[in-house]
Formats: sequence, C-alpha cells, structure tokens
Amino acid sequence: MPHSHHSHSGQFCRHALGSLEEVVLEAIKQRFEVYGLTEHVPRYRLEDLYPEERGLSLDDLSKQFLRFLNEAHRLKEVYAPQITLLVGLETEYITDDDLNHLQKLLKDNERRIDYIVGSVHHVSTIPIDFDRVTYKKALANFSGEEGVYILGNDQMERFLSAYFDAQHQLIRQFQPEIIGHLDLCRLYTPSLNLKQYPIAWGKLIRNIEEATQYGALFEINAAAFKKEGWTSPYPGKDVVALIQEKNGRFALSDDSHGPRTVGQYYLDVADYLVHVGITELWCLDRSLEPNHNGRCISPRRIEGDWRLHAFWKHREDERRGIAFQ
Repeated sequence: MPHSHHSHSGQFCRHALGSLEEVVLEAIKQRFEVYGLTEHVPRYRLEDLYPEERGLSLDDLSKQFLRFLNEAHRLKEVYAPQITLLVGLETEYITDDDLNHLQKLLKDNERRIDYIVGSVHHVSTIPIDFDRVTYKKALANFSGEEGVYILGNDQMERFLSAYFDAQHQLIRQFQPEIIGHLDLCRLYTPSLNLKQYPIAWGKLIRNIEEATQYGALFEINAAAFKKEGWTSPYPGKDVVALIQEKNGRFALSDDSHGPRTVGQYYLDVADYLVHVGITELWCLDRSLEPNHNGRCISPRRIEGDWRLHAFWKHREDERRGIAFQ
C-alpha cells in the first residue's frame, strides 16, 4: 500500500538534493511498495530559469531531462524485485509554448513516460512558489482600479481565477493521471478561504469535475507541512471536502526533494486523512491496456483499511526513535 507519486532528486533538479538512486534506496528502506519518479519537464525560455540554474542553457535542461528518463528506467529495472518504480514527469505551464513542447516531449518518449503529474507553478509567467517577494509580484500583476470593486475584478479573485484557468488547460489538454498540489495558489496565504471568491471557486469546481470524470487521482501532498503557516498537506480541508462531494479519488505523494525528505510528514498525512474522513486511497499501477492517454497505467484502489497496513506501524516506531530494521 505505501506509495508516493511525486518526487525529485538533486541529480536532475537544482533545488533538490542527492542522487536519484539515493532517493530510490531510501524509499526501499522505508518499505514503500510503489514510488513515482517525476522530475520537472524542461523550461524553454532563459528568463524562466531559477537562480540556482544560472549557467545552464536551454539545451542543458532538455538533455538533463532525457538523462533522468534513462536513469529512472535503469533504476526501475535494477530494483524491480524490491519496489515498483513508476517513471513520470511534473508539468510546467508558464506560456503556451510550454504546452506545445510538452506535447512533443510526450510523443517522442511515449513508451518511457508512465504518467503525468499535472502541476501549475506560475501565474502570468511569474513563479508563485519560489519566494514571497515573487509571489507578491505575481499577485500585483492583477491590480485593478483603486477603490473600485466589481465582482470578479478583485485582485485575489483574478489571481486565483488565472491559476485555476491554467490548471484547467492542463487538465483539458493532457488529462494528467495525478493532479499535483491542487491549491498551491494559496501557498503564502494558507488560511485563505477560497469560497470567498465565487468566480475562482466555480473554476475550481469545474476543474475537479472534469478531472474526476476521466479518472484522475488528486494527490495528498505532504510537502505543505514544511511551509510556513500550513497545518495540513495540499489540498486544504475545504478543497478535500469539495473533491469528496464530487466523488474524486485520492492518492499520496511526499513530493520529496532528496533522500532526506522521502516519506517526510507521512504520519501527519495519516492523521489528516482520518480527520477529514478519507477512508479510501488509490495508487497508480501498471496496466496491460492503455488508458485514455495511451499510457499503460491505471488507478488501483487500495484494498482493505489503509490504516491497518504495517507501513504505518513502522512509521510510528520511527517517530518514537526506533530505527527501521
């Protein structure tokens, strides 16, 4: 049962640590059964590179991603007796050009990409998860006329709407198997009540309904616990309740950025699942029949009560300071 669908390594992601093999070995050590390897796709404009990528060319990023695919498939074969590794990617949507390149990347590597984590990290080409200063710059991009309020013209309403519209484009065009950190748009405003923004809330409902219709899994992303002000994973309780109302299905992700964060906060995630009433979990599994995207992978319901799996007892032992045997 223990699984994660979203991870990174310092070998192929400059803001992560460690090698991809070290990540896999840590997942094996922690007794994960299914673990997804999902580096970011390349970006295609120099202005979209992050400070830690200074000195890299666009060609370097493209070649780095192909090296990731090669290494991930090598590890998938080497460690097959010990763990099921799935090889995927995490999307970037900065401009429409990113989606055009993604289409080509998927076509060129159709037999080497098991699944997609559909994530949005930018609004109006500005990163919203890099730091608070950059986030505020993205928000300021939606400033309206001072002192004038029109429904839908509020700065936050328009910012959230742009985020959910970008997410919708990914969902509609690529139908990702995993929906990544659904409410990342409130990373720096964790107490933000999305229902107070009815136009944006309506767009979120649309996204959830469409993703549910084709069978996507919504990740419970543990990485939010390390963010300032967050006391839950992504998505927050209000969004989880909406997914439940629309009969959506949930999967787990640690969104690790190196071996030290593999499985991090999973016990907190378990407490959260109980608190919000998630009794059923799903994971991706290899399939003989291609899915709606032509990829041989499909959602599988975790049999029985997920809380009774031995994995959670081992994690409790770890929390009490008892090392894995």
